[in-house]
Amino acid sequence: MAGPLFAIVALAQAVLREGFDPLRHAVSQLSLGEGGWIQVANFAVTGLLMLACAIGLRRVLRGGRGGQWAPILIAAMGVGFVAAALLPADPGNGFPPDTGSEAAFSVTGMLHLACAGIAFIALIAACFVLASRFSGMSWRGWAIAGRTSGVLLAIGFAAANSGVVGGPLAMFVGVIIAWLWVGVSAARLVR
Repeated sequence: MAGPLFAIVALAQAVLREGFDPLRHAVSQLSLGEGGWIQVANFAVTGLLMLACAIGLRRVLRGGRGGQWAPILIAAMGVGFVAAALLPADPGNGFPPDTGSEAAFSVTGMLHLACAGIAFIALIAACFVLASRFSGMSWRGWAIAGRTSGVLLAIGFAAANSGVVGGPLAMFVGVIIAWLWVGVSAARLVR
């Protein structure tokens, strides 16, 4: 549920928040200004859901390929999101609207980026670890989908961190694809 919940809440805010441009502004910036508490809660709830997913994966994947690392990586993502909720992002590129276009760099903003970065790298790695597990189970098509999800997130992550126009949107799309794949994978494993 973490991926769809995060996507729905973030998309609703992106549409409703004045001045937010998904081509220029990171979803993290929605945690700033009036109504920012919604995105803070979104990060925290999503992180807690990922921690619950990690506990479930640990139980289901005991023994075998990925049984140790997949839950650890999903838990790292969950912890990263909870930490990102506690550490506000920095304003920039004119968002929130009452701030200038100059990027400001604060200690909490840099820590937010570090926590979010660790979370997304953990999600990328989890896609590959779980895909390896599925290859061993002869779910080759699903394994290919997992590796593809990890690659798409890695491309989005690189685009967002390069400062290219559209990078934040590419990152958001990559995250949602990877999250959906992990979520469906967890559901398949439980069955």
